[in-house]
Amino acid sequence: MQLFFEQLLNGIAMGSIYALVTLGLALVYGILRILHVAHAAVYTVGAYAGLFCYSYTGSLLLAFLGGMIFCSILGVAIERLVYYPLLKYPPYVPLIGSIAIMLSIEEICRLVAGPYILTFPATLPFPEFQLGGVTISSTLTAVYVITTVVLGLLWFISTKTELGLAMRATSQDIPIADAMGINSHAIVSIAFVIGSSIAAIAGILVGIYYNQVYPTMGTVPAYKTLALIVVGGLGSMPGAVIASMLLGVAETLLIGYADIPLPRDALAFIAMIAVLMWRSEGLMGSK
Repeated sequence: MQLFFEQLLNGIAMGSIYALVTLGLALVYGILRILHVAHAAVYTVGAYAGLFCYSYTGSLLLAFLGGMIFCSILGVAIERLVYYPLLKYPPYVPLIGSIAIMLSIEEICRLVAGPYILTFPATLPFPEFQLGGVTISSTLTAVYVITTVVLGLLWFISTKTELGLAMRATSQDIPIADAMGINSHAIVSIAFVIGSSIAAIAGILVGIYYNQVYPTMGTVPAYKTLALIVVGGLGSMPGAVIASMLLGVAETLLIGYADIPLPRDALAFIAMIAVLMWRSEGLMGSK
């Protein structure tokens, strides 16, 4: 039973990280209807930026701030220089551009930082807990707390502020939002800033959690997040969070605890197929 609870806690932590990565993708798709595959590359850049900031300053706070700022600039640059000129074309054109950006950024990271795995020897300043004989490490506590804070802030912004109202209006109909006086282009850029900042947080957390950062660390999250936003309902942020949590728990319990002989990364696509057969619009999507 102790092993079960340990795996459950690890699954919740993994689901929390998946949620942080998937949220930005769901946010961008909800507004532009673009599958922002390059979001996984932004997540990788966030890990590298956080590692370099931490190496030079020794401060985790500056590492998170530096990673968020750098990724925000990168996200807005991708939106302005790539996606915006391609919006007049069919959706598969921006998707192809996004894949090209992801591969290019991976190669740039390899050329700048080297092809080898870099360690991220940081300790998050959170306490350890004992729960039913199971030790919750400081890293797990940090993942839980940071994810809860990020999700809470995003919920508050999206539901309780004028910015959130403008973002919801822009996601429903950009021309009508423009006609009502909303600067939709600025709202889209803000969405990329928020999504890219969250991706940076996720990248740094994963770097510390596994104590490693490498150029292709965003490859697996790239296709997992695509499956997760489909399972949650395209463009639905609550659905993306629920799907991420379910996948994280399912991976650790089915593979780590029940020892089911399946590839760990295949579960996301098995879940996607099952959900689409049962509910084509996803868990929280609308018909």
